[in-house]
Order: sequence, then C-alpha cells, then structure tokens
Amino acid sequence: MSARKRSGSGSKRQFKEKVVQIYECLLKGDDVSQQNTLFWEEFFLLKPKVATIENEIQKLSVEQLQIAKNNINLLFNQCIEILDQQNIRAAYGLLTLCALLHSIFKKGLDSQIDAIEFLMGFENVALKTQKLLKMCQSFLEGEDSTDAVKALCLKLILILTTGLESINQNTLIECIMVTPVFECLVKLLCDVPTRQRHGFDVVLIITLLVNYRKYDATNPYVVKLSILDDELALNGYGQVITSSLSDFCNQYNAEHAENQNASWLTSLTNIVGNMFISEEAGFRMQQVRANNALLLAFYEAVHLNRNFITTLAQTQTDSSLPPSPNNTLTNVQGAPDLSTALTTFDITTQPSNLLVTFFQYCSIVMQDTKTEAGTHTVKLCFLILSCITEDQYANSLMHDVTLAFKVRLHRFPMRHRKLSADKTTSSQPLICTLLDLLVEFVLSHMMKKLPMELYLLCTGVIQRILCYQKKCRIRLNYSWRDLWTALIALLRFILQNENSLGKKVNIFDLSIKVVNLLNFFITYGDNFLPTPGSYDELYYEVIRMHQVFDNIYSMALRYASGDGDFKEDALKLNNTLFNVRAIIKHFNPKIEQWLASANLSTPSEEQILEIVKKNYDSLTLKLQDSLDHYERYSEKPQYAMFFTHMVKTIFSDTRSSISCSLLNFPNIANEYPVI
Repeated sequence: MSARKRSGSGSKRQFKEKVVQIYECLLKGDDVSQQNTLFWEEFFLLKPKVATIENEIQKLSVEQLQIAKNNINLLFNQCIEILDQQNIRAAYGLLTLCALLHSIFKKGLDSQIDAIEFLMGFENVALKTQKLLKMCQSFLEGEDSTDAVKALCLKLILILTTGLESINQNTLIECIMVTPVFECLVKLLCDVPTRQRHGFDVVLIITLLVNYRKYDATNPYVVKLSILDDELALNGYGQVITSSLSDFCNQYNAEHAENQNASWLTSLTNIVGNMFISEEAGFRMQQVRANNALLLAFYEAVHLNRNFITTLAQTQTDSSLPPSPNNTLTNVQGAPDLSTALTTFDITTQPSNLLVTFFQYCSIVMQDTKTEAGTHTVKLCFLILSCITEDQYANSLMHDVTLAFKVRLHRFPMRHRKLSADKTTSSQPLICTLLDLLVEFVLSHMMKKLPMELYLLCTGVIQRILCYQKKCRIRLNYSWRDLWTALIALLRFILQNENSLGKKVNIFDLSIKVVNLLNFFITYGDNFLPTPGSYDELYYEVIRMHQVFDNIYSMALRYASGDGDFKEDALKLNNTLFNVRAIIKHFNPKIEQWLASANLSTPSEEQILEIVKKNYDSLTLKLQDSLDHYERYSEKPQYAMFFTHMVKTIFSDTRSSISCSLLNFPNIANEYPVI
C-alpha cells in the first residue's frame, strides 16, 4: 500500500504540466532556452498558469529571487517582444506580463527590492515601458483585437499604475503620461459595446492618472480631461458612472423591499440598530467603498470639464450595464458578469439619467455618517453637489420644468416616522428632488456627534440654489415650508445640545449659515418665491417658532459677553438675527392685541396669516450684506488633504483587488486560429 502511494506521488511529479516545469526552472535561475532556438516561440503557445507564477514567486526568498533575476528580466523582455506577432502568442504574452508584473510588485512590498529595476534592469526602463504601452495602444485601438486582449491591456495599464504602494512614487506613470494612452481610452468610451465591456476599467485608469502628483506639478491628464469636448466620449464616461451607481441602487431597492416585508421584530431591529453593523451591511459598506472610485471620477469630470455638465440630464440609452466595481474586481473577462445584476427595474426610476441616479445613490449613502469611511463618501457627494449647483447650465437643466422625473429617495429610519419612510417623488424638476434630498439630510442627522462639516456643505449647496433662483428670478413651485421647518428644527437641536456640542465644534458657524438662509428668503423672497402667500407662510413659521430664535439670541449674547473662543462668532450670529427678531417684535404684539380684542387665547394659522398681511407696511427690516454671494468652490488648499486621503484609499483598494488568480480567460485560445 505504501509502495503504491509512493508510486502515485512520483507519477504526479512526472506529469506536472510543461509550462509549470518551465516556470520552476526559470525561477531557479536555470538557462532553459540554451539548447533550443525556438524555445520562446514554443513557450508562448503554452497557456500561462498565472496563479502558479504568483505562488512560485511569492514562495521565493530575496536571495532566491536574486538568483532568478536574469531569467525574470529575460522573460519580461520576451513577453514584450512576442506582442508584435498579433496572435495567440501575443495574448499569452500579455497574460504572462500581467502575472509577472503583479507578482513582482506584490513581492516588492515585503522584500523592499526595487521592483521596476528588478523587472526591467537599469537600462532603457522608459523605452521598454513605452514600447509596451505602444503595443497596448495598438491592441486597444485595433478592430481585430479580441475583447480578452483589450481587457488584458487595460489590466496591464492598471497594474503598471498601481504597482507601487504610493501612486506619487511610481515613476512608470511618467511613461504613461507621455504616450497617447488618454486618447486611446477616450475612443473606447465612444464605442458602445467596448464601453459596456471595459468602461469601468477605462474610467478608473483616467481617474487614477488625473490624481498623479496632482498638487505638485502640471498633470497632463488633468489638462486633457479639462478640455475634452468629444460628446460621445463624455456621454460614455457619464454612462459608465450612471450604470454602476444604478446597479448599486437596484440591488439596494430589492433588498430594501425584502426587509420591509420582514417581520415586525426585524423592522424594529432595523429602526433602533445601525444599518451598517450586520454582516449584510458590512458587504454594503464594501460596495459603497468600491463605488467611491466612480464618485471620484464623477467629481473630477464635473469639477474640471464644463462640457461634461451637458451629459448630466441626458437619458441613458445603453442597453446593458458595464461591469460594476464589484463585478470588475472579481471578473476580468471581456464581457461583464451580470449574473448578480437585477433584470427588473423600478418603474419610478425610468427614464433615468446621471442626476436621477446620483440623487437616489446619495439618499442611500447619506444614511451612514457614523463611520469615518461613510462620512468621507457623503462629503464627496456634497462636493459634487457644490460643483453642480455652482454651474449656470447645470442649474438651468435642474430647473427645467420640461425635464421632470420620478425619483425614489431613501430615508433614514427614525422612531418618530413610519417604517416605510421612503419617498418616491412625483414627476418634478430635478431641483425639487435635490431640495427634498437636502431637507431629508438636515432632518435625519441631528445627533450628538453632529456631522458639522457635512451640515456646512449642505447649507452651502442650498445657498447656491437660492442664489441662482434669485439671479434668474425663477419662481419654483416647491413646498418651501419643508425647508424652513427643517432649518428651524436644526437650530432648536443646536440649542438643546449646546453644552455637549459647544465643547466639540463651532456651533455658531453653522447657526449663522442657517439663519442667513432664512434671511435670504426674508430679503429676496419676493424675487423667487412662487406666490405672495409663500412669503406669508415664511413669516408665520418665524413667528410660530419665535422661542427658538429668542433662545438662540440669548445663547449668543451669553457667549458674546464672555471671553471664550467663540465671542466674535456669537456677536456675528446676533447681528444675523436682526431681521428675524424684528419680525417677531413687530408681529407678536399685534397678534396679542388682536387676540385680546377678539377674546381668543389661541389663534389659527389663517388668523395669524391675515394679521401678517395687514401689517407688512409698518415693518422695518435691515438690508444685510453678501446674502446672495458665496465663496466659489476651490479644491486647493481647503480640500487637498481630503482628496489625498480619498485617492490613497481608492488606490489601495484597486491595488489589492487585482489578483492573478482572477486573470482567467478559459476561451482565449478559441479567439485565434490554430497555429
């Protein structure tokens, strides 16, 4: 029995695949090609075992790797040379290159060897890299190139880009910058079938390269993305983002519907628990994190390229989805794996466009501000909204009443409202949906660990919207009372939690911005509020909630009278309250006088509104400066550290998601004639 086992064991070693035997010899430092002039021609007819290459290299010590260095250099060079053949050998050469590059880069983290020099030698690194990239460009642009080869070329560029631990230390990117790779990627976005298969990788490569040494020197990719005016390419870029975010939203909608049909106990758990704690929620966080690359791509396009704005409200027409981030990270064949994608769509989301999808996506991710990663995602969403609402054309699109859409906005489960708190808007201009989203954020994030920066960004977006409406005298048919009550509720929350919040953040900064939004309506409301009755309703809300404003004033007066850190901000807050307090002081005595004469104790809303209408003339208000001006968004220096962190995270995730074991193309040989 033992003899039979030994015999079986020996037979396994004997029948080890030829390509694996060659790998082992190469990595031992043997000269495998010395006695066969056709060795490399024959070698590249053998299907690469990429997982084996990675495993064998990872097992080697630094000393063993040094012994194999000449052979690794030779293999690397032979892979590049074989690409000229444009046949199955070239495809296998690309596959081997991907495995070899990735394995050595990965090994370099542990052994601290110079991975680039180790692969290519000291001489002609730039020339070798440029030749490799030129061949990739040829394959990507070639009409006869197969989908598998194009996918491999893109993976190869990604591996080169993410080879070292820090993107800014990777000198290979300099070689990429001086080649026409950008123009090649743009062409891929213009072609619908190619975009559907490879769109995510294309957009990811552009986004990473745009962020290479972004703040240190002029980045050619920043310039090229800024001036890109090819409508097909920009549409393709937008459709890649839309489809991936839509894929996420559709999966969330389906799971959300299942949860709503669950037992009351499950529903109760969802309310009082944290949606991002369970195992399923952990997977959801991974999906959100994977989509951050798309969000960053969206931000770069909106921030850098004025022409991209025209794609925001265009109806998406791609008949199938490109690979989502999750599918792309686990599947690198030419066609996406859509086995997990939903085939049914919520009727309320059709037709759709990038803004519709983005608003729904925001409503989902904005529910998580308790984690640092979640907060960063929401912050990026708000920065995108800031850029969009600063743009004249984007505002005109969102305010266009002929561009009406139904959008499903997900709402944070809270104790004081029903379980099925999601809101599907009626067909309405996109700006109304955006305002609904912002109101929801204001109402649903009043917590002891107040996300102060997010609230400041949120109020900044609201101010930009109001400035556009005032400037263009647009009378939007919107329920502005929802916004006013949300803002006043936020002031009340700040008051109630003054002791705890005041020790951590500058509550006066946010309070000033909130009060100034109300001041904007008071001062300029006649330019954009839909009806005179809207103005009356604003005054009614101020009068009805007068105690909040009285207490805010008293709190600010207390800080202004002391010697604390926020003395100046407290004084400024009291100055911004001038008109609000003037309204309260003017109308409250008249209401009380009317109540006394009518022998009533509690007036109705209609009665107060009538008193307001009759007493406008004697009201004196102060014209406050700069309400209709805001500081235009600038990435540097204020948000440079934030984007450095986001890029580092996205870069790390991309780098770790590339695995040689996933570089599997079972049908690649069928795409070529027999040699």
